Amino acid sequence: MDLSPAKVAHVIVRAREYDVKVAAWGDDQGAAVPDDDADTILEDLKDDATRNELSAFIAGMNVDEQVELVALAWVGRGTYTADEWGEAVETARGERVNKTEDYLLGIPLLADYLEEGLEAVGVSVEDAEQDIL
Repeated sequence: MDLSPAKVAHVIVRAREYDVKVAAWGDDQGAAVPDDDADTILEDLKDDATRNELSAFIAGMNVDEQVELVALAWVGRGTYTADEWGEAVETARGERVNKTEDYLLGIPLLADYLEEGLEAVGVSVEDAEQDIL
């Protein structure tokens, strides 16, 4: 794996923050309750800062890094094994039709899959996250 474990750890940490979001409880158009309501930080709003930052981080990766991030998520969810890493990477490269950030942010449990993927390829999640946290 050529993808930096620190970059994966960054995605994991931000994905965990995003995963805890709940549906907006404003009006039908997605407008939130007033900004001074502390509970709105957990709302999944259309212009969510956590999602935007994570999306921009993934979009800022080069194509090879994005492909490996997708392959790592697939290994983590069990679609491929660590021994099939090359095949997972080639499949991710060949099936790349949508924005990687949109695809990955649409995967429930993304952070869990990335953690499992790191462990499967022999990278310590704790070591990777140490510099991020």
